[in-house]
Amino acid sequence: MFLRQLSQKIYKLILIFDSMVAKVIEATEMRNGTYILIDGVTHQVKKFDVSKTGKHGHAKVRFEAISITNGKKKVQVVPGHDKFEVPMIEKREGQVLSIHGEMASIMDNQSFENLELPISEEVKETINEGCSVEYWNVEGDKLIKKVM
Repeated sequence: MFLRQLSQKIYKLILIFDSMVAKVIEATEMRNGTYILIDGVTHQVKKFDVSKTGKHGHAKVRFEAISITNGKKKVQVVPGHDKFEVPMIEKREGQVLSIHGEMASIMDNQSFENLELPISEEVKETINEGCSVEYWNVEGDKLIKKVM
């Protein structure tokens, strides 16, 4: 029993330091709005339902999650003790220098780094040159989330 708990803790520590995940949660711990990694892609949980089974059964979790990069929906049913990685999300601000096609050239307000980021559908109508935007760095993927 002790060795099993120790090995689980070591596994969690390796995951945290190896792949920049903030933490590891069980399926029963997720809530609406939680960000999780599914097949290496960051998804946001939109709906979830926990169902208890019989006397010796395990809880099942049914959830719907939407990818933050392409908007595709995934629906899964997993045992309640399944583990999911919660990605580290770094929120930063920048200024739009120029827009060409579906890409925007952004300068970070703190590091003054220049980035070429795709313009998402949710900000396509409101983004323009010279405005400030919030962009997220999620596990190395950068995307524009909102216009400020």
